[in-house]
Amino acid sequence: MKRFQTSSGRVSLRGLTLQAVVAASLAIAAPALVHAQAKPAAKPAAATMQGSPSELVLANSTRIVGTLEKRRNEFKANPAALDKFIATEFDRMFDRDYAARLVLGRHGRGAADADVKFFADALADSLMSRYGSSLLDFNTKLKVRVKSERALPNNRGVVVASEFVRQAGEPIPVSYFMRKTGGGWKVFDVSVEGVSFVTTFRSQFDGPLNRKTIAQVAADLKSGQLQAGAETN
Repeated sequence: MKRFQTSSGRVSLRGLTLQAVVAASLAIAAPALVHAQAKPAAKPAAATMQGSPSELVLANSTRIVGTLEKRRNEFKANPAALDKFIATEFDRMFDRDYAARLVLGRHGRGAADADVKFFADALADSLMSRYGSSLLDFNTKLKVRVKSERALPNNRGVVVASEFVRQAGEPIPVSYFMRKTGGGWKVFDVSVEGVSFVTTFRSQFDGPLNRKTIAQVAADLKSGQLQAGAETN
């Protein structure tokens, strides 16, 4: 089974490029505030957020890739600025609480909302801490192409299939699973080369959650004793 990260710290997909794509894909799960290549009179955020899921994915991809290209040197010199950028992008449209319940699976049945939120926040922080710096290595020459949008079964939302097109080599497929909430369309899962964020971390944390409570596992994530993406026993 492909995984985002191994315990030795080596990427097991296609090297650093895939690690950067994972980070970028999660960051792209944010509302399109401005197109990176927009005309001077850019659309306001509220209007842009009313677009279809496919339009949001394409707009966000364009904007984030443009921001990375423009601010790469700044981010290298100022890690705090990169952290702020990542946190802002990740928070705005990634439905972390709903995604956390999917990651928890059977362990989350009947769990208190407070415990799920604690786990969701800890997982997000660990994930961005582990992968965030990879954005500095993201190849901004990659082009994003949206291929399709289809409804998920049982009115669970939609999946937007896209790909990062490289100048050399096969495109890298990235799919965004989105659902409509009171705040608009939000992403709850990202799949890179068929490897699901939710499925990967459900498998990773099943063992720890068999031994500890949700709050205890979340505390381990917060302290760094556990890291999202690293192998666990």
